[in-house]
This record gives sequence, C-alpha cells and structure tokens, in this order.
Amino acid sequence: METSLVLKNGLAGGGVSGRSTTWAPDGPEPLSWGLKEALRLVLETIRPLPAEEVSLVESVGRMAAADLFSLVNSPGMDSSRKDGFAVASGDIAGATESDPVQLPVSGTLAAGDKSDIPLCPGTTVRVLTGARIPAGVDAVVAEEYVVRKGNTILFGSPIRPGKNVLLRGSDISMEHRIVGAGQLISPLVAGLLAAGGYSTVPVRKTPTVGIVGTGDEIVKPGTPLKDGQLYASNIVTLAGWCKKYAMPSRMTTVKDDYDALYDTLKALSEETDALITSGGAWMSDRDFVAQAFDELGWRKLFHRIRMGPGKAVGFGMLGNKPVFVLAGGPPSNLMGFLQIALPGLQALCGHADPGLPTITARLAQDIKDGKKDWSDFYYGKLEAGDDLPLFHPMKKRIRLAGIAETTAVARVPEGEETLLAGSVISVQRIE
Repeated sequence: METSLVLKNGLAGGGVSGRSTTWAPDGPEPLSWGLKEALRLVLETIRPLPAEEVSLVESVGRMAAADLFSLVNSPGMDSSRKDGFAVASGDIAGATESDPVQLPVSGTLAAGDKSDIPLCPGTTVRVLTGARIPAGVDAVVAEEYVVRKGNTILFGSPIRPGKNVLLRGSDISMEHRIVGAGQLISPLVAGLLAAGGYSTVPVRKTPTVGIVGTGDEIVKPGTPLKDGQLYASNIVTLAGWCKKYAMPSRMTTVKDDYDALYDTLKALSEETDALITSGGAWMSDRDFVAQAFDELGWRKLFHRIRMGPGKAVGFGMLGNKPVFVLAGGPPSNLMGFLQIALPGLQALCGHADPGLPTITARLAQDIKDGKKDWSDFYYGKLEAGDDLPLFHPMKKRIRLAGIAETTAVARVPEGEETLLAGSVISVQRIE
C-alpha cells in the first residue's frame, strides 16, 4: 500500500469573503480529562468499519469480522503420523529383541487412498504418513524400529496403544472456534482456517488515514531547505506507523493559512476514513486546526488531556469519521499518536484489544520527576536482564534522534510521582 505525499501551498494570513480567520479564545481549556477517561471515550465512540469478504491470503494482517468456527474435522479420519506398520498393540505385547513377534503384511495404505484394509488378527498393514488407520488398529510402529524379511515384519518391542496415531479432529475439530471477532489473522491462523474448510473469510475493511502536517516551516522531504525550514518528519513517522498496521495513508502539508487548512481538511476528510493533524494544536495565533474543525462541524470530544508529553492531543468525530489532533513537537506528536490515535485507528479496524503490545520489565534507574495528577510517559531502551528485560528511561526532554532509538515506553500513572530502580513495570513495545 503506497503512501502518497502531496504538498498544499497556502499563503500565510489572508482569508476568504465571509469567513473569519481571527480567533481569540479566553485561554486553554481546563485539563479535566485524564488518559484513562480519554482513551475510554475514544474506544466507546469509534465503530469498526464494515466487513468485507476476502481470500485467506488477503486476510493476513486483518481483523476477523466475526467468530469463525471450523467447518470440518481435520484430519477427517484417524491417520498415521509415521511411515510404518499398523498393528493391534496386543498382537506384539510380548515382543523382545531376542524373541521378536513376526506378522505378515496384509496390504498397504497411502495418504489419500479411499479404500480401507481392515486389520486381520495376527497381521500388519503397511501405512504411509497421513494414511487412514485401518479398522482394528490402535498403534503404528515406525519403520525404523522393525526388520522386514520379505512379506514378514519382525517387531522387537511392544508398543503402547495410540502411538503414532493422529486422531480424527485432533488438529481442529468441527465447530471449534478458530479465531474470534476482532482478532488478528496471522499467517498461521490463515493456514488453520484453510484446514478448517475456509477459502474466504469476513474481515473489517482497512481504513485509509489522512495525515496533515501544518506549519510555514515544514517542507516535503527531498525539497531544498530554506532558512528556518525543516522537513516534515512527523507525518512520515505517522504514515510509517499506519503502514506497520496495514493501513494506507495519504499525507499532505499545508502552510499556516486558515483558508488553505480548512480546504485541505475538508477535501481529505471526504477521501479518507480518518484524519490526523500534526501541528497547530495549541493556542497560538497561528494554531488554526481546532477552529477549522469547528467550522467543518466536528463533534469535539476532548482537546488536551493530563498526559505528558502529548497533552495537546484532541479527538472528535467529523460525521462518522474519527479525527485526531496532535501537537507538532516530535515527542508530543508521537506519544499522542501511540496513546490515543493508534488505539482509535485499531478500533476502526475492528481490533478487539487496541493498543501497543506490552511486556513486563525491570526499571534500570529511578524515575522521579513525574506529576502526581498526570500520566507521565518516558521513552526508553530495553536490554536483556537476568530475569526480566531492563528498561532504561531516556531524558524527559528527548528529541527526534533519541526517539528513533526508542524500543519501549514506560508510564508513571496518575497518582504516582516516582518509580524506583528495580521496580517491575509494564512497558509498551514500539519496535
């Protein structure tokens, strides 16, 4: 899924007839929303996209849209795990190396043979891997443990009942739930679905995500830089995360011009399933994002929460499409995406358990500068430890180069200010 990059050029300032471009709010909204409440609101508000039927190979990386139960037993019959000789275990119960039991071969069965060869008492049947287990057989002796003399097989040891027999339905049984609604279909699960009788499955449609970077200072990567400019790295990072989760994206940048921003958001909202803005999220005289969404008619659920970095994150619905507002600073931009926008996008995909994967780790050094009424996040690195991975937190004021080295994120939850070295904590993996 390719990501397109289109630059929209707008002149700073100005406006169109009948549209006000001035905004004089009384001040920042109170930070009344905590992270837990904000995330709950996101997940309760967003509804998954409709389902579509796709082939098994195309379903890999997608979310199952329904519980899928096996349509068949696999294997559909008792079958042999080995190339060898099918026996009634009682016939060779007294076998020893010095006094082997000798049984004649009454026939041969291979995988896929439709015919059966019932075992006659005092005989054996040659079976190949996957072959039907003949009636009267309760074990298979692997061929490397027998001696063959013409049509007679010498068994030098007994065998327990059930040995090397793959029972009907032992891989997957009829009506067994293979995958639940909202669960990821992996390559292995796709193979199990094939064994369960499926050729196509219902999955949630994949959202196309519109990503808008704002600011006079940002330019398309590859364009020569002028004084005071920098490349639009945030939107590339966000698009990369979308690609990681199999969501195509459309990137664009727009100058700090209200009319250009409004037009860009309006056009992109009509062409995508969700919107993310990067920059223009705070309260300066050129932060137009919230105002543009107000005029577009979004239903704002929150804007700014008790989380650091990333407190300027906002969320709302534009019609039935989720909108995420992110700050422009790289640490805040990424953290707002990882904690709020990514789970929201996963919910749009139908994910049953949105959010980053977590592991248990041991804290390598103290974290002491948390805010008691905030959720404080720390980028960091994981390394192998004696019993658990060690998490090394980075400095609070991390920049882009440091973020690029991050392998996990730790949180000091609301109500706590300090985590001590040696503490066992849960961290989010972001590799």
